[in-house]
Amino acid sequence: MPVDTKGSEAASHPDPLTLLRSRQYLVLLVMAALIGVPVSAAAFGFLALVGEVQPLIYTDLPKSLGFDGTPAWWPLPLLAVGGLLTALTVRYLPGHGGHEPTAGFKAAGVPTPIELPGIFFAALATLCFAAVLGPEAPLLALGGGLAAGAVRLVRRDPPEQVSAVLGAAGSFAAVSSLLGSPLLGAFLLMEASGLGGPMMALVLVPGLLAAGIGALIFVGLGSWTGLGTYSLALHDVPEAATPTAAEFGWALVIGVSAAFVGVGIRWVAVRLRAHVERRRVPATVVMGLVVAGLAIGYAEGTGNAATDVLYSGQTALDPLLTHNAAFSVGALLLLVLCKSLAYCASLSSFRGGPIFPAMFVGAAGGILFSHLPGLTLVAGFAMGIGAMSAAMLRLPLVSVLLATLLIGSQGLTVMPLVIVAVVVSYVMTARLTPLPAPEQEPEQEQESSPRRQPS
Repeated sequence: MPVDTKGSEAASHPDPLTLLRSRQYLVLLVMAALIGVPVSAAAFGFLALVGEVQPLIYTDLPKSLGFDGTPAWWPLPLLAVGGLLTALTVRYLPGHGGHEPTAGFKAAGVPTPIELPGIFFAALATLCFAAVLGPEAPLLALGGGLAAGAVRLVRRDPPEQVSAVLGAAGSFAAVSSLLGSPLLGAFLLMEASGLGGPMMALVLVPGLLAAGIGALIFVGLGSWTGLGTYSLALHDVPEAATPTAAEFGWALVIGVSAAFVGVGIRWVAVRLRAHVERRRVPATVVMGLVVAGLAIGYAEGTGNAATDVLYSGQTALDPLLTHNAAFSVGALLLLVLCKSLAYCASLSSFRGGPIFPAMFVGAAGGILFSHLPGLTLVAGFAMGIGAMSAAMLRLPLVSVLLATLLIGSQGLTVMPLVIVAVVVSYVMTARLTPLPAPEQEPEQEQESSPRRQPS
């Protein structure tokens, strides 16, 4: 008797549009809204903790020990301790500290509850002790894991699709205000996860709802505590000029340059990671000392603060643009070099997100190019951010939005230039990146005929 495989397959995989109109989906939306409140509050608490501990360790602790300000050598013990704590967490706690950052930015699966402490402590040690990575990847994992865990508390064995959708909603809520706009966070998750078609709507609608509620929670808690919203923002952007033919030429140059720098950063980081994985604890401490040495070298060579090289660069973007005149061409060259190398070392051994360091390296490079004829400051700044983000994240749409939405109303003016720089960087990065080696299939035993005996 023939089996109706098509009918059984349709029954096991209902039409997404039918689900979208069902009562169960309305219940799912209510659950996403409810989950968005505690998850966004937890994400705000994590960012607030990092924001309070960073100056406590880097500025207040040296003063309490009797130093007159922060000593030039202070990043050395700072990063050594951070490397030790991160390595111990990655090695001994479940989950290996979360997302491995040399793999690029990906919306991976939802972590299990037992993996969340390892993700939390590895990210805390990375961010607080000044490694060059950002909070976005840990927040995505923590938000998704907390949301999925909350679903399991309500229902012991929830359907896989419900857990996935609400886990994604938790990730939306966790990064709702980090990038400056809930919409930008939504685009980031959509492009990183590769969702498309009707299935995208199933995940996107609860995610947007959770992100909107999360943004409100961030604003409310920021106002109530006086800590702000921890959103990426620029406060004093110069007026952008209408793009010129010369600037479109510079878009090609910046796109190609960012591709070479991005591929180089990833190549070095992957090879360093191979050495780190063999001796996790001592090698991570060494990588922390490398980051500290680069920051000290930059500070001694330029007279600027070592914090220009340390940390993710999220809060340093605004002063970099505002005080760009204080950076000479030599200082910018050294900043791009030291920040890029510190980024390599951090990617290879610490745990965090790759977005903000890529944006900072691109911004510094764009300002450096603006010292040359035919390129204005805002155009170079925006194109550098977009091109470097495309090279490191390989998410072209998000890279354009990161660069243009960040600079507000001036973003519309320079958007054509940013698009060209991002496309060139994205394509060049794909051409420069070696294809992964094909997986070798296991050799199958072949039936062989009896061997012919020599006569």
